[in-house]
Amino acid sequence: MINVINPADGSVIGQTPMMSAVVVAAAIDRTCEAFPGWAQKTAKERSDVLRRWYDLVRADKRVFAEIMVQENGKCLNEALGEIDYGLGFIEWYAEEAKRVYGDTLPSHYPHGSVLVIKEPVGPTASITPWNFPFMMITRKIATALAAGCTMIIKPAEETPLTAWKLLEYAREAGIPEGVFEMVTGDAKAIGEAFTSDPRIHKVSFTGSTRVGKLLAANCGAALKKMTLELGGNAPFIVFDDATLDDAVTGLVNAKLRNSGQVCISPNRVFIQDGIYDAFIARLVAAVSKIRVDQGMQDEFVVGPLINQPALEKVVELVDDAVSLGATIRLGGKLDAKGGLFYQPTILCDVEDSFKIHNTEIFGPVFAAYRFKTEEEVIRRANNTEYGLVAYSWTTDLGRAFRLSKQLEAGMVIMNSGSVGTASVPFGGIKHSGYGREGGHYGIEEYVQVKYVLMSGQNR
Repeated sequence: MINVINPADGSVIGQTPMMSAVVVAAAIDRTCEAFPGWAQKTAKERSDVLRRWYDLVRADKRVFAEIMVQENGKCLNEALGEIDYGLGFIEWYAEEAKRVYGDTLPSHYPHGSVLVIKEPVGPTASITPWNFPFMMITRKIATALAAGCTMIIKPAEETPLTAWKLLEYAREAGIPEGVFEMVTGDAKAIGEAFTSDPRIHKVSFTGSTRVGKLLAANCGAALKKMTLELGGNAPFIVFDDATLDDAVTGLVNAKLRNSGQVCISPNRVFIQDGIYDAFIARLVAAVSKIRVDQGMQDEFVVGPLINQPALEKVVELVDDAVSLGATIRLGGKLDAKGGLFYQPTILCDVEDSFKIHNTEIFGPVFAAYRFKTEEEVIRRANNTEYGLVAYSWTTDLGRAFRLSKQLEAGMVIMNSGSVGTASVPFGGIKHSGYGREGGHYGIEEYVQVKYVLMSGQNR
């Protein structure tokens, strides 16, 4: 068994099975054997089952939120927000199941008709991260099931309890064994099982770029379809015509969500010279009001980092930046609570040459940079191997359109710190991955297009 640890106090709150290769193989077998029956169900039948699942989970949101707080560390109101976000995917794809449309095309053949139909890609597998243990699963499984695919999921070993609870409610809703399977255990072995089995036709992965590349290499040998949502290095650009108080609020909300442990968290805060000092002063005032604490409370707090390596990474990045000339305006050290708590930190005078510039921080650290011109900041913002999301704040409409075209990211967010919802396509470019989750774009990742020529219509 694998112990599940509460990062706020180090206590063991549960266990998850260390499944053997034989057990994992049997679960994959069930996933593949269940596919024909599930694919043959009508879209309405699949939709109804997803809707029942949605209703059951929605009625017990607090139960799921409290589990998430204990195993993940995020505060209660964040956990409840994540559940609403994740439920949105179940609700959306319960309806989207009925909107997987094909086409009829003008025929090139005088005595025939041309049809284009969409079919489920087959049995699928997914590997999900610890930072959104509810939403990441619902976003993947609801999409797959709506399309007519079956799916086996490996949740993160740090946060499996939320996942097992979701599976329990799925069974109660009528999602049968095989259609939704779950395995836990050795991550490397399970990943290899998913990618090597020729019956698994698609793998969806959210996690680090390093692991994503390994999975992609393995899937490439079998030409498996993939969706990869990987690391980020998001720029957050504030121009001198921005509404500063709104920009500060947007930055704080985006950065401190889940204690900064989010792939879309702003990593590099670019502030135009003319407003730099005023913006930093407002940012310090706003962040100073936020407490560091364990998450089982209704108010927003910055919780612990997920584990010791995560804490050590943040400490190393901050210490390295300070040694090279960055200045600490707030925080910059372990919190007095000890353990895995790190103070929200504001670093000024950061340079592009520092290690923190090209490393996904995954912690509550604001790294602030100065810039002079629009052309300069676009070049610097794009100077990274990642391309998940980019944020910018400006009241200049022409500039906003230029940025939307010139910033190299799968998502460009103007004048907001909020990114996702069930109806929009989520995903990146470059080393941040490929494929999209959400909206009608997401379900296209789980279907294959078939062209049918119906000839012989002449008499």
